[in-house]
Amino acid sequence: MNNRLTESTAWKALEMHFRELRDLSLRTMFVQDPGRSERFSVKDQGILFDYSKHRITDQTLSLLFQLAGERGLAEKIEAMFSGEKINITENRAVLHTALRAPKGSAIMVDGHNVVPDIHEVLEKMAGFSNQIRSGAWKGYTGKPIRNIVNIGIGGSDLGPVMAYEALKFYTQRNLTFRFVSNIDGSDFTEAVHDLQAEETLFIVASKTFTTLETMTNARTARSWLLEKLQNGQAVARHFVALSTNEKEVSEFGIDTRNMFGFWDWVGGRYSMDSAIGLSTMIAIGPDNFYSMLEGFHRMDEHFRHTPFERNIPVIMGLLGIWYIDFFGAMTQAILPYDNYLKRFPAYLQQLTMESNGKYVTLDGERADYNTGAVYWGEPGTNGQHSFYQLIHQGTSLIPCDFIGFRTSLNPLPLHQDYLVANMIAQGEALAFGKSADEVKKENVPDSLVPHKVFEGNRPSSTFFMEKLTPEYLGKLVAMYEHAVYTQGVVWGINPFDQMGVELGKVLAMKIIPELQDVQKAVSHDGSTNNLIRYYRG
Repeated sequence: MNNRLTESTAWKALEMHFRELRDLSLRTMFVQDPGRSERFSVKDQGILFDYSKHRITDQTLSLLFQLAGERGLAEKIEAMFSGEKINITENRAVLHTALRAPKGSAIMVDGHNVVPDIHEVLEKMAGFSNQIRSGAWKGYTGKPIRNIVNIGIGGSDLGPVMAYEALKFYTQRNLTFRFVSNIDGSDFTEAVHDLQAEETLFIVASKTFTTLETMTNARTARSWLLEKLQNGQAVARHFVALSTNEKEVSEFGIDTRNMFGFWDWVGGRYSMDSAIGLSTMIAIGPDNFYSMLEGFHRMDEHFRHTPFERNIPVIMGLLGIWYIDFFGAMTQAILPYDNYLKRFPAYLQQLTMESNGKYVTLDGERADYNTGAVYWGEPGTNGQHSFYQLIHQGTSLIPCDFIGFRTSLNPLPLHQDYLVANMIAQGEALAFGKSADEVKKENVPDSLVPHKVFEGNRPSSTFFMEKLTPEYLGKLVAMYEHAVYTQGVVWGINPFDQMGVELGKVLAMKIIPELQDVQKAVSHDGSTNNLIRYYRG
């Protein structure tokens, strides 16, 4: 295999194919190929994945699959699942898939089967969750816990927040859940504003128990609690830790028996189904959490064993490469037509952009092609009344993912029909648009015709499922996880480190004392020095 992507046989063939295809319209493709929608769709895992509204032909797919083959995707999928240390920059295995492996499975890391360890943590989480949900766990004053505040950042926050909002229908409603991540004091202050300390449990999520933002908020939470309850022993009844640093957890005042561990082969943005999901399990209950894990696992098995031609995450990932590297489309819209998924686009921002936002390849060279699109979005139909204008008539090509469900969890009369009709209509409008002749037939004045023309030819995928359940949420998240890996393999980058987030943190630690001591000399660039002096006053 040629290690240089742009010199590979399939890449060069795709470049030639793109020049032939780029001006072909979806209107023409559908007219010439009546069976297109059936051929360019996959029904598996209870998901209808319709990708027929993409600017592709059979040849496009064939070349993309060839590209995946040349880049060794099948072998690298197996390497990930088998526990090889594919995170080469940190010399770690990448085994978020092990977090949802069934009990009795065997997945080896350095000669050790990690599955029993995983299920031991899950069982401990389940026991604790049941205590909180039943009221058996009492706070320091003897009152049951009614408020749960998750303190984390990055994957330790985005995953739990997204899962809580997505599965709110299934939550125990006599419990209140809040999430604190921002080091901005307003985030913590508003989160606890109306809470009673004696009924509040804080979950502190930090693998090292040293993360600046998380531990700053955790110490503030401890101070808040002690101010209310006036006894240091209260900390042990009102704090639990999601961490691997027993010494720091103990020094904080948390009983290490209430510490839930995880492993260095789980990246933060892939960790919502580990101990990081404790708040999720408390909210929806262990049975629903296990159902979510089953959904993850089923999509894992689909990705691992399904031929590329019917493999949903593989096709998703390759389509993304097609638009990013050949059409120059640098953003991807995520448009869930279910309000419970309102935080799903934000969750995917970290999953996708922290994973593949890299210009350095695995061999240390700078990529001479684009990697990593900007992911963004809002739920439908809200987005239709804000940014859809740009998607339909803007100058940027923005591929869209529509996510919808046949059955509403809250079936009010007409609502679901109107919601789904809008989702289907948006995909149709993006693909086929509205020509000048069609506009003129509506007796529109000539001067307004150009303004009412929709060029169309704007690509989208539609993911249709029966109902938003914990299992389907697991499938959705795993689907995007594996699409990200597919792209990382083809681009030859490491989707499992995040070194790009480190420099700003290091510089912040230098600037903090400079902000606090007005006499301290500053020696940055002119702009940074001026900003520091302005803050000092």
